[in-house]
Amino acid sequence: MPRLKLDELLEELQARIDAARSTQDRVRSLLEAVLAVGRELDLQQVLHSIVEAAAVLVDAEYAALGVIGPDGTRLSAFHTAGVGAERIAAIGPYPQGHGILGELIRRPEPLRLAKLSAHPSSYGFPPGHPSMESFLGVPIRVRGQVFGNLYLTEKRGGAEFDEEDESVLSTLAVAAGVAIDNARLYEESRLRERWLVANAEIGHSLMSGSDSAASLGLIAERARDISGSALAAVAVPMTGGRSLTVEIALGVDAEAHRGLVLPVDRTLMGLAYGSGAPAASDDVAHDVRIDPEPPRFGGLGPAVAVPIGTGEGGVRGVVLVARESGQPVFLQKETEMLQSFAAQAAIAMELADRRRDAQQIALLEDRDRIARDLHDLAVQRLFAAGMTLQSACRFIDHPEASERVLRAVDDLDETCKIIRSTIFGLRSHRGPAAAGLRARIVQAVGAAAPVLGLTPALRMEGLVDTDVPPVIADHVVAVLTEALTNVARHARADHVRVALTTDGHEVCLTVLDDGVGIAPGARRGGLLNMAERAEKLGGRLDVTSADGAGTELRWRVPLPARAPGEQEARAPRSARSPAPRGVGDRADRGPEPPGRGG
Repeated sequence: MPRLKLDELLEELQARIDAARSTQDRVRSLLEAVLAVGRELDLQQVLHSIVEAAAVLVDAEYAALGVIGPDGTRLSAFHTAGVGAERIAAIGPYPQGHGILGELIRRPEPLRLAKLSAHPSSYGFPPGHPSMESFLGVPIRVRGQVFGNLYLTEKRGGAEFDEEDESVLSTLAVAAGVAIDNARLYEESRLRERWLVANAEIGHSLMSGSDSAASLGLIAERARDISGSALAAVAVPMTGGRSLTVEIALGVDAEAHRGLVLPVDRTLMGLAYGSGAPAASDDVAHDVRIDPEPPRFGGLGPAVAVPIGTGEGGVRGVVLVARESGQPVFLQKETEMLQSFAAQAAIAMELADRRRDAQQIALLEDRDRIARDLHDLAVQRLFAAGMTLQSACRFIDHPEASERVLRAVDDLDETCKIIRSTIFGLRSHRGPAAAGLRARIVQAVGAAAPVLGLTPALRMEGLVDTDVPPVIADHVVAVLTEALTNVARHARADHVRVALTTDGHEVCLTVLDDGVGIAPGARRGGLLNMAERAEKLGGRLDVTSADGAGTELRWRVPLPARAPGEQEARAPRSARSPAPRGVGDRADRGPEPPGRGG
């Protein structure tokens, strides 16, 4: 009996020693996991390390970390361990936070289950999902706010998760919250640094004399790269501020955006421009606030548009960035950084405009001085010389010599006229600019909308206002008006698209509808007029029509060649400050015309 009792005591002692060693090993594993998690600074790597460490600590076959989205009701990201890429692809999209996963979102407290399917919130598993029974979930808090949840399933050996597993996992969750906070702060600091570098680059580009198109392109490129977006576009307001034109588009389906004319309402960019504040969408391809015509957001999901400038200083444009479908939505801090970047870019653009205006003022003042000197010095001296020669002609008896002197006086008089014309050229300055072709096209499309019963989709590409001379521009507007009138009268169309493009060598106007087509034997007076206009300008008209399949009208004419050495003209500024006033006050007063005989 004493020996039996001694054996029992030794076995109990050995069990306690084994338990102490197991606890010591587990504490050591927990410390190693905390060190491994805290060692990383990249947020995605931190999250991946947390999932792997959690699976090892509680001896679980499957582990996952769900990041709660900004709305606080669903998951915006899901990181897994123990499930291969092939099985993940077979299962389909990651969970959004329903069932048991949503239970922890609604009640952020540790949850331990012996059998998942027995819980009332259990929804079951999708096809291809591995079988899971035991479950352990704990929330991860960052600065008092729930960041996400850890989910562990299938404890190895068929056992259930116990209180010690829950305690260890809760301890890891606290350390994970600190590591996630550090990684987020580090990521934000690097992101801010990249935005600051981009702002400095844009400011340098503008102040060094780069044109507005190059600067807008740089804004779009940096916004897309830094925000991790698939598409970036920049739109500027047109005359009157009721429409925006997309000047720059980079990334996925950029061609579908570039040159589009967008109304201020029913577009994400228009909402940002009209309110002077950011406008965001979780799914831009299916947002009811956005007109789906023309299709341009296929495959894209989260998007945000921010104004370039403020309401007080005037919104100079809008920059839009969009990520691919399924990517994380734009967080508030990301939107704030993008908004700050756009505001700084607007300041740089304003400073560059002021610098160009100052240079223009200096140029005009210099021209005014030259005109004044020519009038006060050169013209008067030439006039005096002509008077002197004319008076001396009375004392010349030789007819041929007298004739030569009179011809010299005539030459001096003609020279005075040439100089006077030069003075007027130097002193003349433009008044309010006439409406460009872009604005006239927008007006023509807007005027046709009530008759059509719909608003045509409009896009323009190239230096339309610069490359197309006024004579051809008049024909373009006339052809567009006639084409839209024909669509309204005969096509019975549901959609109409208008495109105006130019590459500097040719201008092309395309009007496409999905109506009934041109019936055989129908009168074609309007089409003949359009064809005659094109032929007079050396171009042609192509019409493609099928019964019930719509009509495509393509009117194209060549543009006159540029003079040798002529510089490429730039597109007019859409949102610059008005022309400087107070320059050339004497420009309206021409010099007294010097004439022979006073």
